[in-house]
Amino acid sequence: MILALILSLFFIQTPAQTPPSASVDEKSQQIIDKAVASLGGPKYLNVQTVIGKGFYTTFKDGISQLPARFLDYIAYPDSERTEFVGAGIKTIQTNTGDTGWTFDGAVKKIADQSPEQVDEFKRAMRTGLEYLLRGYWKRDSSKITYAGRREAGVGKRNEAIRLTDPDGFWIEYEFGARDGLPAKIIYKRMRKDPDSGNSVETNEEDQLLRYIEVDGVNAPWVIDHYVNGHQTSRINYESVQYNQSFPQTLFKKPDNIKAIK
Repeated sequence: MILALILSLFFIQTPAQTPPSASVDEKSQQIIDKAVASLGGPKYLNVQTVIGKGFYTTFKDGISQLPARFLDYIAYPDSERTEFVGAGIKTIQTNTGDTGWTFDGAVKKIADQSPEQVDEFKRAMRTGLEYLLRGYWKRDSSKITYAGRREAGVGKRNEAIRLTDPDGFWIEYEFGARDGLPAKIIYKRMRKDPDSGNSVETNEEDQLLRYIEVDGVNAPWVIDHYVNGHQTSRINYESVQYNQSFPQTLFKKPDNIKAIK
């Protein structure tokens, strides 16, 4: 879901101190430091809010479907509201900490998110770029190891590192060997098969493309998601604003649909 994907790229917090059980090898730490610098260094780290606009497109059997326009608000460390408009219908998805709510414009209904929806939000945070670069892995006592260089096109190489959580779940991150920019996020997860209803393991990958610098902060404006090698979605930004103020009431669950703006 776009809410989770957007948050995974911009979720920012001061890195925590590394507990004794967390570890990172020297080569991986150098790659992380280079990535932070490539994204803007202190300006990147000092972002507190993000307002993003653009289009979200799903893919079916390799064919792009009709895009939906989105407007996304983020207030760090853990609040996000994403509004979608597609086929004239507005939907809203909002998360704050361990809670969330949705608005479905097709049926004019506001509802609390299910535990599964909240878990999906948390999963996206766990697999996101910021989980690595902002140090969340440290508080979870995870470990980071260098995974080597990989082909990334003609004359290009990526440096790869692997982050492994105590429960065995792992995420691999690839960064441009020359520019240090984040290029890919790779992991495996369990999904419910729509045909059989059974849980199956899938290979997931986010490709981070078209970096644009705004106010000294460098970020990808195109994010393609793949499941088992097939593209399933694309996020394409039109504009991004950093550290702009907006009402915190945007994250509060409305009392009724008349309060939806």
